[in-house]
Amino acid sequence: MRVLVTGGGGFIGSHLVRRLLEQGHDVLCLDNFFTGSKDNIIDLLPDPRFELIRHDVVEPILLEVDQIYNLACPASPVHYQYNPVKTVKTNVMGTLNMLGLAKRVGARILQASTSEVYGDPQVHPQPESYWGHVNPIGRRSCYDEGKRLAETLMMDYHRQNQVDICIVRIFNTYGPAMAVDDGRVVSNFVIQALKGQDLTIYGEGKQTRSFCYISDMVEGLMAAMAAQDFTGPVNLGNPTEFTMLELARQVLELTGSSSRLVFAPLPEDDPAQRKPEITLARDCLGWSPTVDLQEGLESTINYFRAQLGLD
Repeated sequence: MRVLVTGGGGFIGSHLVRRLLEQGHDVLCLDNFFTGSKDNIIDLLPDPRFELIRHDVVEPILLEVDQIYNLACPASPVHYQYNPVKTVKTNVMGTLNMLGLAKRVGARILQASTSEVYGDPQVHPQPESYWGHVNPIGRRSCYDEGKRLAETLMMDYHRQNQVDICIVRIFNTYGPAMAVDDGRVVSNFVIQALKGQDLTIYGEGKQTRSFCYISDMVEGLMAAMAAQDFTGPVNLGNPTEFTMLELARQVLELTGSSSRLVFAPLPEDDPAQRKPEITLARDCLGWSPTVDLQEGLESTINYFRAQLGLD
């Protein structure tokens, strides 16, 4: 296959690019490096089956490909709130451009959506049938509503133009190649612990998340792409749930850090609970996560030790 990965220089994208190359595909990595990093894929440049294209998906592009993984978008609150209008453009105009490309060349396209489409959920755990509880005018809405509209565009192109699509709702994912300034909870806690800084807990730390290791997520994405006549949406994530306090204490234990826990006000529209219902992924894709939190955190901690020059 000739496969396009938008956002291929990012955290999830760079791992996906490597896995696709391992399988023998020709891979086009498209990224404007707004949040992605060349360091994530620079060692791949000599590979004749790898091609790097510096481009913003907000602008149209003409390519010949068999599959498209549309991962292009800032994914952490720190990054997507930095330029919210740009985030909306990436989600809407970028998705339109990739759908237009898929329609023109007859490619199957996978949209990387997010658990954020469920907002601060009133149903727990969250099944794909749940429509969500989202603030359309809050600080997070550029991402939340942008991804919801991207899903709308995917389904409309499928119904109106018979474009071969798949929508995947990604829950919290972590692992090596996360940016040091990512701003998400796993990287925040690990960096703070390794530097001996206080770990910042928002609210009382009772809010929950479910953490999926990157290798599991990549296998899920590829399983969704390979599933014929499967449009989704489908949840991909680890259904094992942890409070922020539990995560913080596990990071402290694994790093051997003497950092303290400090508490700060809860950010606007921060979800109280987040846990995927993954029955559909198990039944239709044959996928479920295999890496537990301790194993994944150990690998992630080792990566950040090296990034910080502490190994």
